[in-house]
Amino acid sequence: MEYQDYYQTLGVSKNATEAEIKSAYRKLAKEYHPDHNRGNKDAEEKFKAINEAYEVLKDKEKRARYDQLGSSYKQWEQNGGNAANYNWSEWFSGTPGGGRTSYTSSGNFGGFSDFFSQIFGGMGGMDGMGGFGGFGGGAAGTQRTYTRPRSRVRTVEYDSPVSQPKAQEITAQITLDEAFHGCKRQISMGDQKIEANIPAGVKDGTKIRLSKAFNSNGIMVDLIVTVNVPNKEGAFERIDDNLYVDVPVDLYTAVLGGEAIVHSKDGNYALKIPAGTQPDQLMRLTGKGMPKLNQNGARGDLFARIRVSLPRNLNAHQTELFKKLRDNE
Repeated sequence: MEYQDYYQTLGVSKNATEAEIKSAYRKLAKEYHPDHNRGNKDAEEKFKAINEAYEVLKDKEKRARYDQLGSSYKQWEQNGGNAANYNWSEWFSGTPGGGRTSYTSSGNFGGFSDFFSQIFGGMGGMDGMGGFGGFGGGAAGTQRTYTRPRSRVRTVEYDSPVSQPKAQEITAQITLDEAFHGCKRQISMGDQKIEANIPAGVKDGTKIRLSKAFNSNGIMVDLIVTVNVPNKEGAFERIDDNLYVDVPVDLYTAVLGGEAIVHSKDGNYALKIPAGTQPDQLMRLTGKGMPKLNQNGARGDLFARIRVSLPRNLNAHQTELFKKLRDNE
């Protein structure tokens, strides 16, 4: 069996990040996609190889297994060994949660090589043609065919089907203040504790998906957290990404002008009150509202709703002054 150098296939280094691997894959898959190379068998084979390499390197478990195999195989080569004599059998993949049944037959294993089917066939995730389609691989419960080393017998193996649990869904209640700043929530799933990072700016009903968050019968399962956030809390009301807050202003400041303090979620702001400000008038503080989810520091606006407070218990002199103002209107 021939060793497949997946890093070379994608043209990336062994220390490549997930982002670098994904970028290289997309570029090559676009270049060799069958839609752009109709009738070109070489391009078709290259496309299959690219998808196979990406299927392994995008998956942390498969990539770790492949790196272990690669290190062992390279050392074997450096010591004068060759593929014909290498003990591939110790790397044969088993099926999680079940064994294998073998049948003698003939045929081909979809778009994956014998190397892939033997080393990774039982690790799942064999539907991965990277979203380009057209050359589907196998999956748990499907037929896989390859030739065993030093043998001319073609073997078909059927993996025992493994049921993949659906993502678990739960709700998490947070405050408006926590939605403003972002927070963490510890979630208990049986005897497992999971910490969920809830980003600033989430709205009521926002769903956060935690990939492979907890172990369910030996299989890592996703967790979907639906966030519940009140739109009104204390003096604040939230509408979309904007915040509204009442600001008390005495009659004299509203009539003559002056300054008032606006309390926000991240501090206090001085607000200039123009002369003649009316009750319930809205004044905008641009960019001082709620953070906008996943928008790099962008924020909504803060609206100060002016609440004019009238004086009580006027003395005789004050009452007379107000009467004069009224009579002079």
